[in-house]
Amino acid sequence: MSRAVTLYTARDCHLCDRARDDLAPLVAELGLEVEEVDITGVPELEQRYREWLPVVEVDGEQVSVYRVDAAKLRHKVAG
Repeated sequence: MSRAVTLYTARDCHLCDRARDDLAPLVAELGLEVEEVDITGVPELEQRYREWLPVVEVDGEQVSVYRVDAAKLRHKVAG
């Protein structure tokens, strides 16, 4: 069963760039499809996510903030 993985990012976010790089091998390893959502200029998303970027969610549940936590992501998609 495929899990919905979402990466919330914003323009000019160096941590978001790093998160993309950190996710790449996990996408290949775990067979994930990641939807990237740019929150820039979307008030409700800016309010919810801006101070935590980047944010990784699996099936709508927050897995990590500021960086990709590979162990948590593996555990979440396995469960």
